[in-house]
Amino acid sequence: MFKWADDASDEAKAAVAAGLDELAKMDCVGSFKHGADAGLRDDNYDYVAVGDFDSIAAYRTYATDPGHLEMIANVIRPAISSRVAVQYHYDG
Repeated sequence: MFKWADDASDEAKAAVAAGLDELAKMDCVGSFKHGADAGLRDDNYDYVAVGDFDSIAAYRTYATDPGHLEMIANVIRPAISSRVAVQYHYDG
């Protein structure tokens, strides 16, 4: 989840969404959804990305991919003020 930086432009936010769309196309990604907060509470984060991976190895491939790391450094980090994340293993 992200909180947008105070100075994040609409263009910067759109670039984050477009970049996440591209990351979702990676072969190691099982499913990937992202979008803006619904605005139901004032204390929520502004944007969320949820990725599902078939294995821990697939997640690690995603997490260490050079394109993913470049996206974080050049597109996401400049547009956000904070981030929280959780990785969990579901054996469903």
